[in-house]
Amino acid sequence: MADDSLPYLNAPGNITKVLNKVKDAETPPRFSQDYLATTLQMPGGSARPVIPFLKRTGFLASDGTPTDLYKRFRGADGGVAAAEALRLGYAALYRVNEYVHDATDPKLKDMIVQVTGAEKGSNRVGAIASSFKALMAFADFSGKVSSAENAGPEIVEATVANEVPARLGAEIKLGYTINLHLPATSDIAVFDAIFRSLKEHLIQ
Repeated sequence: MADDSLPYLNAPGNITKVLNKVKDAETPPRFSQDYLATTLQMPGGSARPVIPFLKRTGFLASDGTPTDLYKRFRGADGGVAAAEALRLGYAALYRVNEYVHDATDPKLKDMIVQVTGAEKGSNRVGAIASSFKALMAFADFSGKVSSAENAGPEIVEATVANEVPARLGAEIKLGYTINLHLPATSDIAVFDAIFRSLKEHLIQ
């Protein structure tokens, strides 16, 4: 089924302009069209679609309130925050390839076509690719990502006590610790399979 959720602007250069200005301006109580036009000095209709784009990528709440991701983007770990926003807004692409940000332009467009069902040479595919790259230019993928799309414990420690009857007349109780290094994925089926296998083979 085609996915119609990938955010984009027909003028993706405005993403670059607005995000550069966001880093320098104070965080507003609400990111409105008036704030965009006056404080960030981005008036006109071509800049207004930046607001829904920022909502789709997690920088703004549905009412325009700047999120924690927005505030972190303005700080020292702005590159990591941008990477999280990219993974959030383009989650459908990351489900196809978790390293889509490393893809060549033709491969990126191929994935966009696969996800959206749009024609390969369409303006929409080009606008999505350019919007993706505009946000990607701010991203740093070397840091730890903690967005909702990729969040999850890197290491889960579970201690399981298993009683073993003694052969020599005394009861011995043994315990062991299992360290699970879980993959960074939002697919709950992966975790279900891991813990089901653990239960079937180890916890008896």
